[in-house]
Amino acid sequence: MSARESSWQGGNTPSKVCKSKAQERLLPLIMGSAKLLPMCKRLLFACFALAVVRAPDQACAQFKDPHTYDNTPVGVNQLEIAYAFVHSDASIDTSLIVAGAKLNLNQGTIDYTRYFGVVHRLVWVEASVPLAGLDGSVSGTNIHGSITGAGDSSYVVAALLKGGPALSVAQFADYTPKTTVGVSLTITAPTGLYNPNKILNLGSHRWSFKPEIAVSHPFGPGQKWEFETYANAGFYTDNTSYHGAEILRQETLPGLEGHLSYSFLNSAWASVDTRYSFRGSTFVNGVNQNNAQQNFILGSEVNVSLNSQNSLIFEFAKALVHQNGPASTGFAVKYNYSWGKGYR
Repeated sequence: MSARESSWQGGNTPSKVCKSKAQERLLPLIMGSAKLLPMCKRLLFACFALAVVRAPDQACAQFKDPHTYDNTPVGVNQLEIAYAFVHSDASIDTSLIVAGAKLNLNQGTIDYTRYFGVVHRLVWVEASVPLAGLDGSVSGTNIHGSITGAGDSSYVVAALLKGGPALSVAQFADYTPKTTVGVSLTITAPTGLYNPNKILNLGSHRWSFKPEIAVSHPFGPGQKWEFETYANAGFYTDNTSYHGAEILRQETLPGLEGHLSYSFLNSAWASVDTRYSFRGSTFVNGVNQNNAQQNFILGSEVNVSLNSQNSLIFEFAKALVHQNGPASTGFAVKYNYSWGKGYR
């Protein structure tokens, strides 16, 4: 699924709430004939990437869900409702770390994904809208506040270039998982609540674009193991109302992700997830802030399929290295409902 970048953001790009992701849950939920592969029924306990402070790079800061680029039947729809909590030293805009800040983010996300075929390849589109509450204080000052409202919305278009033929639910019953190569583009729109005169904001007041290429490889007895690697980069437009009338510009924020997952009981799967991001220096009115980032996040996810259409996902992530990036720790719980022709 698309990143569907999981429901909370982690620290990697400037900051924002992102979500990614439908695919991973989709596969486990898809039920077809009695021949269904175990992979179609597995679950995932997903460690969603920390979704803390940063700019609009939706979920850029966090991991994408494992199995995002697995093949999935066409005609499938997925609705996800997620809750995430993150404790960090940054506001929703992770491009700005606040020294001494202790902030708590409670975020709910509604996400919709649709899978279809184009020239015989699997393609999917996704849209998500976060609603969040952010509160906290800054040590050594009298600054304390909170804000509640909508965060920046995000949109994803993705496709499998290799190993992902467009198959119906019936055809998918005979599909053997294989190595896939996929690409996606995540766009985050400045639709969130933003006040240029406030330190705490849920919106980033700028657009962000994150292209990504991914390789997924199942292996081992019964192909119960899967290794995935994603390479992406966040690009940002300028925030022309930063701290009132200043102009905030951010350099590209590249990132690399690695996911190793194992399927068990034919109805669940668990993964270990990592993300490394670097660069992304910011400039205020043309002045370099000398704050290039070096971030390394470690997380874990677990996905459990309740039946052919419903699944639960649990995620945890922590920033182990956070140079000029958010020192974040968080968890998320997600519920996924899938439907479409062939489901029963």
